Amino acid sequence: MGTTRNPIEVATSYLESFAKRDPDLIASHVSEDFKNIHTSALGDPCEGRSSYRDRLPGFLEKFKDLTYECEEMIAHDEKVFVSYLMKADVDGSKISIRGVFNLKIINGLIESRIDYFDSLTFLQQIGHPVGLEEI
Repeated sequence: MGTTRNPIEVATSYLESFAKRDPDLIASHVSEDFKNIHTSALGDPCEGRSSYRDRLPGFLEKFKDLTYECEEMIAHDEKVFVSYLMKADVDGSKISIRGVFNLKIINGLIESRIDYFDSLTFLQQIGHPVGLEEI
């Protein structure tokens, strides 16, 4: 995928690729040394395109009908910030979670992705009995 496309085009294509449910297509947006970083304890970080690619089938199986809807995208040089609305079906529960990707895109490939999402909302939407009253 490494092209001269601008970072906004790469980020948009990356988000749209998840709806196609093709691990090779999704992974084609990231560099060989890709860093997948999660701020949520529920996230599953990894390094390298092959490691990321290997995890995608399980992720796509868990998050059926997955889409990322872009709410806002801001680019500055190689950095793209995307606020998104993630929608999917997880074990029969419809989820809708807001988050932000901080993407670093160089030479048409995503070098790093820092994912910020609301894990408490995710747990509540899948029926996990977690709430502020338990803290």
